[in-house]
Amino acid sequence: MSILQLFTLLGALGMFLYGMNMMSSGLQKAAGEKLRGFLTAMTSNPFKGVMTGVGITSIIQSSSATTVMVVSFVNAGLLTLTQAIGVIMGANIGTTVTAWMVAWLGFKADISILAIPLMILGFLFSNSKKNKRKNIGELIVGFCLLFLGLSFMKESVPDLRQTPEVLEFVTTWSAYGFSSVLLFLAFGTVLTLILQSSSATMAITLIMLSMGWIPFEMACAMVLGENIGTTITANIAASIGNTQAKRAAMSHTIFNVFGVIWALILFRPFLALVGRIIENLFGLPNPAAEGFAVTESATVEGTAALYGLSMLHTLFNLTNTLILVWFTPLIAKAVSFIIPAPVNQEKEVFRLKYISAGPLETPELSVEQAFEEIIHFAEISKNGSEYAKAAVVETDNAKFETLREKLVKYEEISDRIEYEIATFLNAVSAGEISENTSLQIKAMYKIIGELESLGDSGETISRILSRKNIHKKSFDAESIDNLKAMADAVTAAYDAMITNLVAAHKGELVNISNAYNAEERLNNLRNNFREVVIEGLDNGDKNYQTSVYYMDIINEYERMGDFMINISQDLERGFVRK
Repeated sequence: MSILQLFTLLGALGMFLYGMNMMSSGLQKAAGEKLRGFLTAMTSNPFKGVMTGVGITSIIQSSSATTVMVVSFVNAGLLTLTQAIGVIMGANIGTTVTAWMVAWLGFKADISILAIPLMILGFLFSNSKKNKRKNIGELIVGFCLLFLGLSFMKESVPDLRQTPEVLEFVTTWSAYGFSSVLLFLAFGTVLTLILQSSSATMAITLIMLSMGWIPFEMACAMVLGENIGTTITANIAASIGNTQAKRAAMSHTIFNVFGVIWALILFRPFLALVGRIIENLFGLPNPAAEGFAVTESATVEGTAALYGLSMLHTLFNLTNTLILVWFTPLIAKAVSFIIPAPVNQEKEVFRLKYISAGPLETPELSVEQAFEEIIHFAEISKNGSEYAKAAVVETDNAKFETLREKLVKYEEISDRIEYEIATFLNAVSAGEISENTSLQIKAMYKIIGELESLGDSGETISRILSRKNIHKKSFDAESIDNLKAMADAVTAAYDAMITNLVAAHKGELVNISNAYNAEERLNNLRNNFREVVIEGLDNGDKNYQTSVYYMDIINEYERMGDFMINISQDLERGFVRK
């Protein structure tokens, strides 16, 4: 094998992987809203979870991406551990679609012949002014590159029959009985770890089988190894996540390792069953029969072997799911035992809940995590406003100082959360996203800025109160009642804002009249209280310095209303469907 041939093979592999990523990206952007709709199907029913996993993986053509997404959603609290296990099982079934697509279109039909002519269609679509057509164009180009890469890989793999010494070396590795099965299983595992794509490893295995490099049994062992290797991606994603995310990733490993164990124990009968299915379903030779050999993929034997390998992949994951789906609660208990909850978990109260596992491989779905975190941010901000409300009426200096420190801390927390969400959104924006998602991300940037300003307002109120206390001033009963009324109106504005955030997240936001009503109430209260203060100062009934502190707090509360109405308006512009 020459150096040029080696680099051609590696380049073809790169083209295959790039094409798969581009096709997946185009599919995600074209079906972004529909993908998010799949979340509603992720219920406590394991069978619905399995179907959701099958659906999403069939769409984005990557079980690793689906599993990482599921781990992230568990980390975010969008899915329970039990729900996630069902989705992961479905993802393993969904990934078999890729194997059949490659086996049939890449070998049997050899669609690479049409790949170049299809490129012009992809180019024309990608230059369209309509965003949806651009996404479809990217999908078509990715599809073409995938099968061109597969075709170049097949052509650049040397024919071992022309080099008997190399063929003898490869054959030797297949001559150790069950030890060879374990050897090729390990090879499939390592290759998947390196490529980080079970679909790419499956394609390579299909090529090795079709070229006569390895017998059918060893190719099947490699497929079993791929199912172990693909679990590493989720475990890497979960390593920086919370306990539940790590448990979800571990459940994927347990699921696949268990499947490989029973498949190895029943290796010969399992292969015989696959062979019988190919024989009876397609009328092809039994690839598991003794003496079966592949000379090239174009032969009947070659087709039987390719279909047999794809059938083994499908049957393995289907059988494994049908066995383990009944034991989902037990798997959840097992991973909870293996990965116990940390002792000091309660200290992570102000840690980001929804995006600590990092951006997803599916940018369109990462928006879900960011939105959940923004809703959580709004709830934290509302909690901070309750401390400001308590500080206004607190007369005990020691208790006031405790409340003031909490408001300062909440301001710091707001700064940190804004920064971390913005960093996450930057990473999402760097990926391939649809125009609609881009608009939503822009709205989110504005929203987190307004929420950070709300944290500043709480700290500002604490400083005004501190100055009042230093100058030994106090509010009269009427002023206290008025401040309570403003604080209650701010709470009502928070409730309206959070209601709108949740509705926008669900795609149910129609209008923001509740937010406008809350803002109008704050404005009216501010105007009424200001007139009373001015009248009191004119009559000499009010102390000027105390009135300044009082009106500063009133004005700050009104400003908080402005920040909240801005958030609802951003939601209206970015998330209400016209």
